[in-house]
Amino acid sequence: MGKLSISRVLRHLWCEDWTLRRAFPQAVLRRIADTIARQEQRHSGELRFAVEGGLAPWSALRNPDARLRAVDVFSSLRVWDTAQNNGVLIYVLLAERRVEIVADRGIHAKVGATAWETICGEMQRCFSRSAYEEGALIALEAVSDLLVAHFPAAGDNPNELPDEPVVL
Repeated sequence: MGKLSISRVLRHLWCEDWTLRRAFPQAVLRRIADTIARQEQRHSGELRFAVEGGLAPWSALRNPDARLRAVDVFSSLRVWDTAQNNGVLIYVLLAERRVEIVADRGIHAKVGATAWETICGEMQRCFSRSAYEEGALIALEAVSDLLVAHFPAAGDNPNELPDEPVVL
């Protein structure tokens, strides 16, 4: 266990539930859900938003970075389970102010990692000034713009995944 691991565990221990509720209160979570529902009318993709305050100490030690945790959440929320393989998860790990976007193979093959990194960077800039709602809504719109470009809504457009954000 190196210095990085210990400092990471401490960051996660200090990120309490109230920190999460202050950054993402119920009103903000409702606006995120409304934005997801509205944006999904523009394309056939599926958006999920998950936010986690801090990891349990063992998880913080076991998972070397936020990306691996995001992939775990992507899998557990079944974001990969869409007809066109165009589900996208925006994952926020508040203790580290890290944002990860995990996209299913259908959309990722068309967009590539650079686009996702750009969106994450914009969210993190918003988060650095505590503009959590703004960062989330900007990201949802930016991801939707990419989905519209490659998977525009056409005909039957079922809602395959829940729109509500997940608080872990």
